[in-house]
Amino acid sequence: MEQGKVWLVGAGPGDAELLTQKAVRVLQEADVIVYDALVGQAILAKLPEEADKIYVGKRSSHHAMPQEEISRCLVKLAKQGKNVVRLKGGDPFLFGRGGEEIEELLRGGIDYEVVPGVTSALAVPAYNGIPVTHRDYCSSLHIITGHKRQGQPLQLDYEALCRTNGTLVFLMGVAATPEICQGMIDAGMDPQMPAALLSQGTTAGQRRLVSNVSELPQRMQEEKLPTPAILVIGKVCALAEEFAWVEKLPLAGTRVVLTRPRQRMERLSKRFRALGAEVLELPSIRICPIPETDRLQAALGQIEQYGWLVFTSPSGIDVFFERCLEYHFDVRRLSAVKIAVIGSGTARQLEQHGLYPDLIPQEEYSAAALGDALAEQAGAAEKILIARAEAGSPDLLARLQKDVIHPVDDIAIYRTEAVERESENAGFDLAAMEALAKDERAVFVFTSASTVRGTVENMAPDIRARMRAVCIGERTEEETCRYGIAAQVAEQADEDSLVEAVAHASTIQSEAADKRCAGKICAGNRS
Repeated sequence: MEQGKVWLVGAGPGDAELLTQKAVRVLQEADVIVYDALVGQAILAKLPEEADKIYVGKRSSHHAMPQEEISRCLVKLAKQGKNVVRLKGGDPFLFGRGGEEIEELLRGGIDYEVVPGVTSALAVPAYNGIPVTHRDYCSSLHIITGHKRQGQPLQLDYEALCRTNGTLVFLMGVAATPEICQGMIDAGMDPQMPAALLSQGTTAGQRRLVSNVSELPQRMQEEKLPTPAILVIGKVCALAEEFAWVEKLPLAGTRVVLTRPRQRMERLSKRFRALGAEVLELPSIRICPIPETDRLQAALGQIEQYGWLVFTSPSGIDVFFERCLEYHFDVRRLSAVKIAVIGSGTARQLEQHGLYPDLIPQEEYSAAALGDALAEQAGAAEKILIARAEAGSPDLLARLQKDVIHPVDDIAIYRTEAVERESENAGFDLAAMEALAKDERAVFVFTSASTVRGTVENMAPDIRARMRAVCIGERTEEETCRYGIAAQVAEQADEDSLVEAVAHASTIQSEAADKRCAGKICAGNRS
């Protein structure tokens, strides 16, 4: 058996867009992904379904797997012929114990590569408006571990650090912050030297506390910012308020949970990320083409008898044209057939195949509206071919047969199936999903009734009642109501309206949070 290989990959500080292109490529090619506690949720949500995932996280004194066992695990997996990605928060070589793992790989005769990652020591200050160097303030940067063994003092040369007159960034140093600040003051640092504690940087939970080395320990006890967090000491911390930029983005502080099939994620994810949201891609359903499509093959064989071809979803279009390729169907034969689609998203997907719809409902995008519009335009003798999901809305056929009995072939070409949450989404079992549902920053986005069912079916009723959700269309709203979820509904069943509805929901939540905070540190722009 051919031996595998190990890649030590830096996942960065949390923002999925800070993954390097090489890291993305290597992850897509991995057989097994061995990941840490500090890998961001947005990155975990994007891990390929096909790869096995092994959690080896370490938090304080609790280790899911000791370091020595992690190193041996990498060797064992590679010897089984697996391509293994060791995914680490930040950078593998910056306090990441990557060197120790390489030593074990060398002893085991395992090939390896290192893919550097964006370190939190640079990215988190940058996301908080703090340049770690600035010619008017300092000319050096020093990155120090603040981690110490339990019951023992930090082994730091405070006087040497003080003499640098540079920016000091302490990683893993929240618990030791009071000791560090006092050590710097005792070594001669001005007690008024600016200092900042930066919590959960580059994610929707980003918070900062800007003070000085003498007052920061007391302030952090009062504010209790969550970990992970980094400590920055230096004159550049005074620039945070002036240089801050993240909180100016429209959806800063919002965690958008997308539940649609993975194939339909990319465009919507980009739109939300561009507005400053942290996006978790957690598909609750998958699209499964129906292999028993003799009816579709027969219909395509005599496509000229149809006056209309109808699509009710972008997924239906994708599956339809995949079948056309499979059956060697020449799409030029569609030239005499008029095409109707349910809405702008479906029309956009149709355009990807060089075709444009003849009919889109004008007032609303729904099966009922499509049926009404089609019944009005289609001649009584024109035969209609519908290619859609197995569990398609009955409203479409009901409206088509309301006044005139139109000849219709309604063919199911795909079905939706629920995603097995624990096996296909690393770190997102039922408990994690329920924690997301209770997160005030999180907004669940539902684009169909099946995405609602796939997401909340197994959640406790009291958890569902706390969810913030935005949905597209009446049937999706009806499904959220059935599960006791009060959702906002997009004005139109399209992506533009959906994005606007999420922005509106986030604004309402932010205003409510501001009232509750009443002067406390509740967002990145408070210092």
